[in-house]
Order: sequence, then C-alpha cells, then structure tokens
Amino acid sequence: MYPFLSGLRIIECASFIAAPSCALHLRQFGAEVIRVDPIGGGPDFRRWPVSDQGHSFYWEGLNKGKRSIAIDLARPEGRELVTELITAPGADAGILITNFPKDGFLAHHRLQARRPDLISVRVMGWSDGGTGVDYTVNAGIGIPYLTGNDPRADQPVNHVLPAWDLLTGAYAAFATLAAERDRLRSGRGHEVTLSLSDMALAALGHTGQIAEVLATGDRPRFGNALFGAFGRDFVTADGHRLMVVAITARQWTGLVAAVDLSAPVAQLEAELGVSFTKDEGQRFIHRERLFPLFEQAIARFSRDELCSRFEKAAVCWNDYRTLSQGLKDDPRLSLASALFDDLLHPSGARYPAPGPAAFFAGTARAPVERAPHLGEHTDEVLAGVLSLSASRIGALHDAGLVAGRVA
Repeated sequence: MYPFLSGLRIIECASFIAAPSCALHLRQFGAEVIRVDPIGGGPDFRRWPVSDQGHSFYWEGLNKGKRSIAIDLARPEGRELVTELITAPGADAGILITNFPKDGFLAHHRLQARRPDLISVRVMGWSDGGTGVDYTVNAGIGIPYLTGNDPRADQPVNHVLPAWDLLTGAYAAFATLAAERDRLRSGRGHEVTLSLSDMALAALGHTGQIAEVLATGDRPRFGNALFGAFGRDFVTADGHRLMVVAITARQWTGLVAAVDLSAPVAQLEAELGVSFTKDEGQRFIHRERLFPLFEQAIARFSRDELCSRFEKAAVCWNDYRTLSQGLKDDPRLSLASALFDDLLHPSGARYPAPGPAAFFAGTARAPVERAPHLGEHTDEVLAGVLSLSASRIGALHDAGLVAGRVA
C-alpha cells in the first residue's frame, strides 16, 4: 500500500468485480474504504472460487484492506444509517462508490439533499441502467464471435477474462479522483455514472475496431493468429507450444534470423513484391504462406534451443502454460516478489496477496492488509464516523439493525 490518498474516506456499497475493484485501488493508495455489507453478506459473499470450507477467495481478494460494517438494508432504519455514513461531514468524506440501482435509496439526488458536495460514482451494467455483467455485455458487443479457431463456426466462444469489469473498476477509480480534485477547487459535488457497456464501446473505439466495422464489416475469427501482424502458436521438436509474435521490424528480423529463415523469407518477399520488414500488415496478409515456413523451422528445434536463440535475437515469445505452471516456473511471476505479501485471510487460508501493481521509486510500500471479516468494524465505524455512544450502538445490535463480525 501507498499513503498518497491518506485521509480520504470512501463508502462502498457494492458487489462483484467492477465497483469493489474501484474501491480496492483507492484503498491500496491510502484511502480509507468502509464497505457497507448486508447482514449475512451480499450476493458475492460466497462467490467462487471458494475454499474447502466455502469461504470466497474472490470476495477476500477484492476487499483487502477495507473495513466492513454489516447493516440490515431491508429496513428503513438501516438505510438511514447508510445515508448518514455516506453524507457524514468532513472535507475528505462524502464519496460513495456503488453499483446499486440509480433510482433506489442511494440515488444521487436523495443523498445530495443531505450533502450538496457529495460525490457518487455508480457502476452499471448497461448505459441505460439495465442489468448486465461482463459475460452479457461481451455477448452483446460481439467479442465471442471474434474468439475461437474456426472462422466459419456460428457458435460463440465466451472470453473468460472479465475485461470490462476490470477496466471499469480501474476507470471508476480514476473518475473518482478526478471528481474529488474538482471538488477541492470548486466545492461542487458530482454524480458519476460508468457502465460496462460504455467501457467496452470506448475500448473498442480507442483501438479502431468500431471504425473497422463501419468501414469493412465484422472481423472474422482468426484463431490464434495475431490480427494485423505476425503471431501464432507453434510447436517445438520436443512438443512444447510457444506463442511467437513479431510486431516491430526489430522483432521480425530477429525472429527470422533466429530460426534460419532469412533466405526463404527473402525469396517469398521477392515473389510477392512486398517487404515484411517494412510493413507488418503484409505479414498478416500473407500469413498462410509464412506460417508453414515457421512451423517447419520451429519444429526443428527443441524448446531450450529456441529459448537460447530467441533471447540472443530479442524475439517476443513465451511458453503456453497453466497458471500453476507459470507461478512455479517463471521468476517474473514469482509470488515472492515485492508485489505480494503473505497473509492469513478471513477464509483461514494463508497465501500471498497482491498490493498495488504500480511501484513508486523512493516511496516505501506499506504491507498488504487482509480483507475484513463481515461486520468486523461495525462498532468502530458507528462510533468513529457517526459518533454514536456505546449504548446507542448496543441498541442497534439488539434491534437487529447491525451485526458484528462473522467468521
């Protein structure tokens, strides 16, 4: 963790990936994050992957370092407590991150009536407020028809990485800080809405894919071939599968030299009247002529022989591995790196947990903090943020409006 956002207080009312990851990023740069959890846990409290005892590794991974207060959100008195937490005074407070419905009890206009400079950052599935998750947004935007091997197949192939969730969470953190910076200068609050569908559209627009569709229609599937340049999976003499990529001219010339294909490639260039070195697109256009050359060349070498040749020639490549193999075999993916701290988590399992992915030279990183137990900080938050007395807090427990730690 880093201390750069120390003093900033975030109230999080959220579940799943995008909004909780937004608050996680802010926490790992020093902000205080208070999670408002339903008593017994929200819809992601037992989300897979889980331990043998059913504790969610997913939940404790996304909520590291946060504090948890458990409140009965179904009762008006519980919702009033949440409103008081969100709108509590303080120059560094009054910031909500949520994926609750836009028109519910956490509607911006309702909260803003209690605190005019409120910042609310709301993550949604679809831009019209409709329910959506990464898989359904992906289905609607066409990614499953770009994924897969057979260009003729009608069957979609879902992408397993929740890209729009992760991008939306990171972008929401950026938007939160932009809104807070403007509030410091202007005193204004902000209602910020950000949807997975808009994040997906923006990302595809930024990378030219919307322009491509408008100009030439939908892109077909190309399997493991890298679109627009040279890249694909190849098998070595001893059966290892490698991903080899050549985008830049330097990567291309290094690869050609490393597998002793300078003469055949030059002959093909002369035949076609093109330069593969100068134009990466030509490598893609003529991939059906190039791939067999590289298949045969790479199949002549063992994986270790290619590794040595590729390293000398600065070729861009890697082995295909499972996650467990990568963590075990590649020192660049070591769980002993400065990215991780070994923690005992609420699940009772001990394993390395990542801190901020960015490293700031000259600034010490504080240790990563575990996720809270559900309701672990209920009394602390009620006393510290709302200044409630012990007797008042006890009455809330007796009434079943709040709950303490659940192991």
